[in-house]
Amino acid sequence: MDVSTHRKSREKFKHNTVIQLLKLIDILFITLPFALCWYMYYADRIISPFYAKGNWVVILMFGLMYFVFVRTYDGLHISLYSVAEMIYSQVLAFLVSDLFIYIVICVLSKKIVNLLPGLACIGAQAILCTLWSWGANRGYYRMLKPQKTAIVYEIREGMEHLIQSYGLAKKYDVQLTVDVNECLANLSVLDSYQTVFLSGVRSHNRNIVLKYCIERGITLYIIPRVGDVLLNGSARLHLFHLPMLRTERYNPSPFYLFIKRFFDILVSAVAILVLSPLLVVVSIAIKANDGGPVLYKQKRLTRDAREFYVYKFRSMRVDAEKDGVARLSTGDKDDRITPVGRFIRKVRIDELPQLFNILNGDMSLVGPRPERPEIEAEYCKEMPEFHLRLQAKAGLTGYAQIYGKYNTTPYDKLIMDLMYISKPSLIEDIKIIFATVKILFLPESTEGIAEGQTTAAIAPSNKDK
Repeated sequence: MDVSTHRKSREKFKHNTVIQLLKLIDILFITLPFALCWYMYYADRIISPFYAKGNWVVILMFGLMYFVFVRTYDGLHISLYSVAEMIYSQVLAFLVSDLFIYIVICVLSKKIVNLLPGLACIGAQAILCTLWSWGANRGYYRMLKPQKTAIVYEIREGMEHLIQSYGLAKKYDVQLTVDVNECLANLSVLDSYQTVFLSGVRSHNRNIVLKYCIERGITLYIIPRVGDVLLNGSARLHLFHLPMLRTERYNPSPFYLFIKRFFDILVSAVAILVLSPLLVVVSIAIKANDGGPVLYKQKRLTRDAREFYVYKFRSMRVDAEKDGVARLSTGDKDDRITPVGRFIRKVRIDELPQLFNILNGDMSLVGPRPERPEIEAEYCKEMPEFHLRLQAKAGLTGYAQIYGKYNTTPYDKLIMDLMYISKPSLIEDIKIIFATVKILFLPESTEGIAEGQTTAAIAPSNKDK
């Protein structure tokens, strides 16, 4: 290992140590108010009070629960998110954790216990998480210098603009932007850099840069292509005394499919029952607004391109597509959206009738969002692999809905959907369901496309991707 590589390894170790210590402090900060609240009030009010070890188990259970949810909501990404984003994610994480623990306390007490001490705990947690987020953000950038960064591109240009627009220039100091062919002609230009982004680089060229960076301790960020994601879901095995990767079409175990379907039926049925008053109120509001139908049905595609009708609360005028042309929404600027429709779209209430689609078996809670046949066909003309997302049953929410936007290109949505399809698991489904809560109140996830477009741009443009 040369001097430069050894120095980069030390810097990475320092960086990782600082990050882990800051994360531990946050978990302690949020757990401390709960521990005080538990010992000072709730511990003595359950039917059978615990001894010392039992109390520690309850506190540890809360800490672990908060850790799981704050990771789900990305609340500890100090270097990647703003202070406000970290606060939002952490507040959401400890509110969910507090709610779960409150339910447990009520069960242990066999009654509805006083909520005021819990509210005081939440207030203290909010103050501490705000102080931690502000302090951790400032401390991180004071202790650790921006990483000297290079961007190697081939198809997708503009990564440096994304770094600027997402406020990451404080972490990644972009000093070199180079075409992959120029880079391959002299790979040593990367030697002095700590971080390299590969943007739209084809597999052969990418692998050369990848091996070079690994050997020299350079951190590499790669935007994957379809083939990369498909290989990511491969099963590792040994055959003929050789290491092999087995890839196949989406084929989860019968046990997974049974549990997933059981969970879909249970959750959709309970949700319909609990939300029935809201469903009635929204129906009345839509009917009173213009006298048109309450529900809007639209032909969509689910697993293996099977067609079905998806149901939504109608949010647009009755004649929104009177010319018969399928158009995506342009967001808040879309004049086809009614006043009631604007509100129910903003809070995602318009999607609630799809609970009946889930109960009926046409959809699942988690999966790729169902696309219209004509729009699917349009995308497949330029991108035949877009059809691969139809391997799994369509979902109410999914990976692309959590990590993308309404106007994310179809190619990037395909990549995200395939990342979910390639590794199906109940844990991932549950994680996506809880992560969906985070985006409900984030306006950027409902941005529309340019006015007049019938489809989103097929692939990332060189200007903004």
